[in-house]
Amino acid sequence: MSEHIRKPGVLITGANGEMGHGLIDRLAAEGGQTIIALDVQPLDETLQSRCSATIVGDILEPRLLERLQSEYEIHTVFHLAALLSTRAEFTPEAAHRVNVEGTMNLLKLAIEQSRWHGYPVRFFFPSSIAVYGIPSPSMKQRAGRVKEIEWNAPTTMYGCNKMYCEHLGRYYAQHYRQLAADRLIGGIDFRSIRFPGLISAVTVPSGGTSDYASEMLHAAAQGQRYSCFVREDVRIPFMAMPDAIYAMLLLNNASRESLTQTVYNIRGFNPSAGEIRDIVVKEFHQADVRFLPDDKRQAIVDTWPEDVDDSAARRDWGWIPQYDLERAFGQYLIPGIRNGYKS
Repeated sequence: MSEHIRKPGVLITGANGEMGHGLIDRLAAEGGQTIIALDVQPLDETLQSRCSATIVGDILEPRLLERLQSEYEIHTVFHLAALLSTRAEFTPEAAHRVNVEGTMNLLKLAIEQSRWHGYPVRFFFPSSIAVYGIPSPSMKQRAGRVKEIEWNAPTTMYGCNKMYCEHLGRYYAQHYRQLAADRLIGGIDFRSIRFPGLISAVTVPSGGTSDYASEMLHAAAQGQRYSCFVREDVRIPFMAMPDAIYAMLLLNNASRESLTQTVYNIRGFNPSAGEIRDIVVKEFHQADVRFLPDDKRQAIVDTWPEDVDDSAARRDWGWIPQYDLERAFGQYLIPGIRNGYKS
């Protein structure tokens, strides 16, 4: 007769996304980790052998959380599951359920896990530059590199969700049930990164608000005309996807004593849309990129900073991007995307 045995490990939600893929690859390569992968869709077969357990389920489902609680001893959570920015604007109520209620469910799970095994659970949460809300393009230009505590007035549901969950994480880590007689102190070690626009050589862009950089590359590689939905002069920070995985693990492995805040900006480079076009045209000589701004999407991008100040991440946990603009496009994005479309 078999029985369930609680297994210590790392829980990754949203494991089927590209960030989840990259994280599983890196953790598996390092070895010594029991990886529990969770997603609403079955995990890619290429990754299943690298995980100790793969679970198909919804983070809003109570019975799934009960199963996780009873079967596993979880010491680290990478909560990557989310409803992303463009879809969130079309279904804001659904976005709130997934992005906020789902995050609360995982925070509660982490608290209960900490009570059971007696150690703080490290909880990594990917936030976004969508938490910023600069009122006008002229103010955006004057703002320069924005610090974490500046311009925190998001104008999108996704940005509101991310900002609120940053506060939830801080609450669960530092103030959870602060009036209770049996208050649990230090049950969660919450850590978050506000990611800039992420550009991938692997994933086909899905219409996200910062996807114009990726869309230019993929269209050019296929010989298709591309109409860019933002102005030529618009500028926001970006990062190559491998650096996002690197940053998550670097922050996760940092000592708690070295961290002076729970949420950190990071950046890679911040070209204008026109500068990205110039790189694409230089590499793909037949590329046809035109600028036809969509007023609604442009208005959202105009609220995001031209650049962010990542000095706290550099100081506290040694963050230095491995991919600058030249290396990101020359060694990662252009070769990867070009090879992806070869027959």
